[in-house]
Amino acid sequence: MFRNQYDNDATTWSPQGRLYQVEYAMEAVKQGSVAVGIVSKTHAVLCALKRNPEDLGSYQKKIVMVDEHMGFALAGLTSDARVLRYEPICLVHINYASNFMRQQAIASRVVCNRKIPICRAVSSIAKKAQINTQQYGRRPYGVGFLVIGYDDTGPHLYEFLPSGSILEYIGASIGARSQSARTYLERCVDFFPDATMENLILHGLRALRDSLAQDKELTSLNTSIAVVGKDMPFRLIENDDVSEWLVKLGETSLSAYRQSERAAATAVATTAAAPTSTGSGATGSAGDVMETD
Repeated sequence: MFRNQYDNDATTWSPQGRLYQVEYAMEAVKQGSVAVGIVSKTHAVLCALKRNPEDLGSYQKKIVMVDEHMGFALAGLTSDARVLRYEPICLVHINYASNFMRQQAIASRVVCNRKIPICRAVSSIAKKAQINTQQYGRRPYGVGFLVIGYDDTGPHLYEFLPSGSILEYIGASIGARSQSARTYLERCVDFFPDATMENLILHGLRALRDSLAQDKELTSLNTSIAVVGKDMPFRLIENDDVSEWLVKLGETSLSAYRQSERAAATAVATTAAAPTSTGSGATGSAGDVMETD
């Protein structure tokens, strides 16, 4: 991209109706490491690939918990993400940053005495980001989020973009080489709604693996997993805890999972088609099928 007279600020439109500053911010998201989000009827999962600047450096954090029922994965400029979220204070380092999303969650608990709805929390950061696309002298945030959470309406997955737009998805991916992960999600989208938490995590790891370069592989150091669901607070899985999921990923294949899903669907269809007028015999057969599942 070359500098021109229409990209000096975010309020200047080009003759083609484009805002170059916003487009540049969207490109920053595409340069970040990939993150994948999937949601079912009961759970929402995030899988993210962490980067380290060099072999001797530590890995950057990719998934952050906002509240006990909500968290997000980021892609893009980490420094911009600090303006929109809260980084917990730990003993190793103290990160003084604006805690906008955390403030919204705390305010909901204090004022309304309830957890903040996921849609409202995502809308609040979208409004904050959209202001920067309207005022002279400001620039859009060069970061994108995949936000997951569970509220009274069930599990949710939202994508936040620097333009201030938000969209709800069943499965989504952001970051570099995210198209390969998106292709996997589109191919397996029919399995997501009824998937268990374990299968949902494995789907996320498979999508993440498809986005890797040929000389890269998933390890316990560069992979982060987060899950939230009904009666299950937001849980972040990192480092050694990721190893068991990578072992399960190597043991199971997509073809085997599809065969098990088809077998389960066939069993359900057979049970539904069974005659119900035979009395106790039909009831016993249905009970056997349910007990096997």
